[in-house]
Amino acid sequence: QVRLVESGGGLVQAGGSLRLSCAASGSIFSINAMGWYLQAPGKQRDLVATITSGGSTNYADSVKGRFTISRDNDKNTVYLQMNSLKPEDTAVYYCNADLDVTGTRRYLEVWGQGTLVTVSS
Repeated sequence: QVRLVESGGGLVQAGGSLRLSCAASGSIFSINAMGWYLQAPGKQRDLVATITSGGSTNYADSVKGRFTISRDNDKNTVYLQMNSLKPEDTAVYYCNADLDVTGTRRYLEVWGQGTLVTVSS
């Protein structure tokens, strides 16, 4: 069974930094795109950033210049470095990845369980 496990969330003051990690485990042949999404209380889940297997990145306008997504393909891990955090960044952050679990390049979309980030003012 494949899974994504996030870590690194917590409480931080405005202007501070956090680094989220998400590791994919299980029988995985390859990973296509990986990404981070956030869901604030009472709101829909929104894109934060994505990164392709080749390293191309895409960011939500609200985090450009403050957040950096990266990945270690050898470790099947994606990271989100969050700097200059604001109270409005407070949310549950979810990891997402497209995993080839059969060796046929048919990718299965998998979500992590989420990690809470709270930014105090």
